[in-house]
Amino acid sequence: MPEHVSIAYRGANYAIGQGPQFYGIWPAAGLQSPPIEWWPLTPEGWSGAWTRFASIEVPGTIGPVPPQQPVTHAVAPGAGTGPSAGAAQPSQSLAAASATKTPWIAAVILGLGVVLGIASLFPAYVAGASVASQSSNLVTHVSYLTAWALSAVLIVSGRGRVRAGALLGVGVSAVTLGLFLADLGTPLASGLHLAGTGLVLGMVGWLACTVGALLALRASLADGNEAVPKRRLMRHLGRSSSYEIVPLVALVLAAVGAAIAFAPSWDSFKLTTANGASQVVTLGNAFANPGPVILGDVLVMVALVAVVVVAVLWRPTFFGGALAAGAIVPMVAQAISAIVMLHEPTSPLQFGISQSQASQLGLTIDAGLTPMFWVFCAFIATMILLCVWMLVSRESIPQQAWPYRSVPYSGAPASVTGAVGTGVSSTGVASTGVVSQPAEGQPAGS
Repeated sequence: MPEHVSIAYRGANYAIGQGPQFYGIWPAAGLQSPPIEWWPLTPEGWSGAWTRFASIEVPGTIGPVPPQQPVTHAVAPGAGTGPSAGAAQPSQSLAAASATKTPWIAAVILGLGVVLGIASLFPAYVAGASVASQSSNLVTHVSYLTAWALSAVLIVSGRGRVRAGALLGVGVSAVTLGLFLADLGTPLASGLHLAGTGLVLGMVGWLACTVGALLALRASLADGNEAVPKRRLMRHLGRSSSYEIVPLVALVLAAVGAAIAFAPSWDSFKLTTANGASQVVTLGNAFANPGPVILGDVLVMVALVAVVVVAVLWRPTFFGGALAAGAIVPMVAQAISAIVMLHEPTSPLQFGISQSQASQLGLTIDAGLTPMFWVFCAFIATMILLCVWMLVSRESIPQQAWPYRSVPYSGAPASVTGAVGTGVSSTGVASTGVVSQPAEGQPAGS
């Protein structure tokens, strides 16, 4: 074991413990090597390390390790020559200040996007009609804006909610990109003069919300591990435990099914004349539209599946559930919109029949929904149930109390540099030269 490293818990594949200025995870069979991941020496750092450890270890194999007597001359990951670990670095203070401000900046940008989205509801959107004048379209846009607003609220609430809020916003943005491009597709195919101010405001609002969510996500992932920036995202993706495989695979399959069911016609209309003759017409097939609209609809389907795949790989599972929820929101909005449309008047012009001809024929139009719509709803309902399971499954991860208390550390050589990562706690105070050891008279796992 490396010098001055104390292992607190061990599982089938990994071990978790601490070095002079960090908490780390080591391969169980390679304790002589540097840790594969590490966190600041703070209670928040321990919480993050434990959550990660419990998510990648085989359930049921984690157990406490008897207290060990640390020895001296440990070198933290990324250590070299320079000031002692206890010295607060100016760059650390700047990093702390940046980490504190970034979520607020991200939330402000998100809020600006929501305001622009609200403003887009009232001017002409496409072909002179506003979103607010069409109940079915209003439902979808209000749903997106509500989800983005919730994302901003979670981001400013701090702690673990920053990442959850960011992932929720990213999920919404990923799927709605295709929907906004599909809206833009009609002016692109038929003439840009059909694009109104509302469409422009809506797309700028989408961009602002996306930038805000991505900025918050980047800040939440930058937890001080500056030495390996490429691993910030990848280390949050991991394998599933055996009990998780079935529901997570089911979620991916439900997303694929929902994407497939999104394409066919959902709207069914029965046209009946005064003499009893009738005809059923279906509308809404994604591939019966102009090319730019088709591209947008295909992007929606691809984004839905891609986001869900990333969500099921994300660890802890709770955050994956937040990402999946963001992708589900626009799809639920599409289903609600289709139902709302049933109560809107249907013009005979949709079927190439003028109003005078419809009056002569005594034409009545009854709107309905095709079986494929209900198939889509079944897949979405399945996704919702599995997403809820992901959001509450964090309770199934064993939680352990913080097994260390800070005591002065004087054994580190003067050449050891800065704490791991930024060396800054979540409160923005630079970490001091202390090392935590198991409390006296207690095992490491108590």
